[in-house]
Amino acid sequence: MRKLMNHSRQFGTFIAGGLLCAVVDIGVMQLLLRAGAHFTGATTAGFLAGLLVNYAFHSRVTFEAGASASSFARYLCVVGLNYLLTMGCVSLAVALAGMPLAGKIVSLPLVAVSGYLLSKFWIFRKAHHEH
Repeated sequence: MRKLMNHSRQFGTFIAGGLLCAVVDIGVMQLLLRAGAHFTGATTAGFLAGLLVNYAFHSRVTFEAGASASSFARYLCVVGLNYLLTMGCVSLAVALAGMPLAGKIVSLPLVAVSGYLLSKFWIFRKAHHEH
């Protein structure tokens, strides 16, 4: 029961950190779009700002692993995958409805699920096994 509570708390912390990162990500994207940036540049800048906050938060708070070169390298692989997923959703939303924000919003839960699973079982796997 205690293990289940720890996993639930960890997932809740992951989601809270993800929401913080989403605010940073979408905020930067929207500011740049309003300033006249192309949707690909604005989406990329938002994604990069969010990823820096995300790694720092999850390495220190969610998984209590601290930063390391190997976990950051694994994290960047996952970021690359999630970036492609995000850009695909945003590009599709632009093509279908001219709405980059709609694509961004659709991508967020997909990125959250893949990010949590890959973080727990691959990026921060040593920290996971120690608990």
